[in-house]
Amino acid sequence: MSIPVGHPRAPSSPQRNLEELTMPPELNSRPRLAPGCRLGENSQQRVLLMPERALRLNGPSLEIVERCDGQHTVEQIVRELQKIYSKAEPQKVEQDILGYLALLQERRALDFEL
Repeated sequence: MSIPVGHPRAPSSPQRNLEELTMPPELNSRPRLAPGCRLGENSQQRVLLMPERALRLNGPSLEIVERCDGQHTVEQIVRELQKIYSKAEPQKVEQDILGYLALLQERRALDFEL
């Protein structure tokens, strides 16, 4: 399973402080869309709308973001997608999901509650 990242126009800085680096989400945390972010549609395609940018979602990325409702834990999201993508190696599915959630958190599109 490979998570498409899309092409958001996020500014990038060449230097980052260690404090800015995103830690992988904990399995018992509950991801939810950050304030100012929401799911929407653009030309019949689902998108994650963030302040000043949008991220096209499809396949696994859409499956993940739809479950970031503050109710599902990261572990529940992983298990559900491992069932959906049962032909993929479970550990690879988990790594891809955790990486994608960390990326969305880094872009300030997700918050995590414990």
